[in-house]
Amino acid sequence: MKPFLPPVFSAALAVALVACGGKPAVPAASHGAPSLATLTVAAGAGSGQQHWDGIVEAVDAAVLAAQTNARVLALPHDVGDTVKRGEVLVRFSDVEQQSAARAAQAQIAAAKAAWVEAEANYKRYAAIYPQGYVSRAAYEQALAQRNSAKAQLDAAQQQWRSAGAQQDYTVVRAPFDGVVTKRYVQVGEAVAGPPFPQQLIAIASLAQLRVEARLPQAVAEALRRTGRAEVLTDDGKRIAASRLTVFPVADPATHTVAVRLELPAGAAGLYPGMAVKLAFAGGAAATGDGTVSVPVNALVRRGELTGVYVVDGDAVSLRQLRIGDVRGDRATVLAGLAPGERIAADPDAAARWLIARRGAGAP
Repeated sequence: MKPFLPPVFSAALAVALVACGGKPAVPAASHGAPSLATLTVAAGAGSGQQHWDGIVEAVDAAVLAAQTNARVLALPHDVGDTVKRGEVLVRFSDVEQQSAARAAQAQIAAAKAAWVEAEANYKRYAAIYPQGYVSRAAYEQALAQRNSAKAQLDAAQQQWRSAGAQQDYTVVRAPFDGVVTKRYVQVGEAVAGPPFPQQLIAIASLAQLRVEARLPQAVAEALRRTGRAEVLTDDGKRIAASRLTVFPVADPATHTVAVRLELPAGAAGLYPGMAVKLAFAGGAAATGDGTVSVPVNALVRRGELTGVYVVDGDAVSLRQLRIGDVRGDRATVLAGLAPGERIAADPDAAARWLIARRGAGAP
C-alpha cells in the first residue's frame, strides 16, 4: 500500500522542525517545477469492454417475521453467524400458546363427549322410527343434535390445530443454510404477529450469488446482443457469469434496464452487498475519455481511496481515480484521468516533495 501523507501531517512536521531551531530541508527544486519522475498518460487500444457498477446479492435471502404475538425469549445467533437449515434463530415465550393449547384440548374432550351421546341417541331413534314408535319430528331432532355435536367436535379439533400452530410459531428456524445478516429485535422485546407481522431476523445464503445492475437502454441492448459478461473483483479476478438476464422492461423514470448475472456456485471472495464491476464487450469504456491504464506501482491506496499524484507544471496534487480491472502490473482507469496528463511514477517521492514544499511555506 502506498502511503498518503495528509496536509495536517506535513504541517505538524514543519512546526516540529521550527521548534527545534531549524528549518525543514527543502529540495532546491521545491519552489519550481518538481524534480519527480513522471509518466505521461496515453490512450491505449483498450480491451474493447464496457465497465459498469453492480451489487452482489444472494439468490436465497429472507426476512423472517413473527407469526404470533409473543415476547422474545432467546436469540441464539448474532449478525454474521453461519447457521444450518432448521437451526433455531428466535425463540419466544410460549406461556399463552400452551394455555391456549390446553384449553383447546379441553374443548375437544367436551365436544367429543357430547357427540358420543348425540350419536347414540340418534341411533336409538333411527332403529325405532321405521316401526312408528317415535314421531318424525323427534327423529329429525335427534339427527340435528347428532350433526350439531359433530360440527362442534370438528370446530374444537380445528381450534386445537390452530393452537398447536401458534405454539410452533414460538420457535423460528432457519429456512436454509446461510448467514444472519440483520437482527430487528432484542431479547425481552414484545412482537406482534399478523395482520401486521413484525420483522425478526434476516438470513442470506452464500451458496448461490448473483449481481444486479441497472444500465442505460442502449448499453443494455448491447449486452443483450453480446450475451456474455464477467464480474471484476477488487483483487483483479474475472468471474464469468453462468447465466445472463437482461430484463425486457425499462424504468420510465431513469430509462435504465435491470441486468442480472448469475455467478457460478462457490464464487470465492464475493459476499452479498459488495460492489463489483460488470465487464462485457461493447466498445470503449463508458467514461467517454478513452481507455487508459497506469502502473499499479503509481497508485496510492488509502482505505477506500485509490488515486495518483498528478503533476501539472509546478503543482502536484492527489487525485482520486475509479479503477477497473487489474492485469499484470497495470490497472485500467475508468474515470479520473485523461490522455496527456502527467502522473508521478513514485508516489512516495511525490508525498515527500509535497511535505517539504508545505513545510517551507510554499502554497
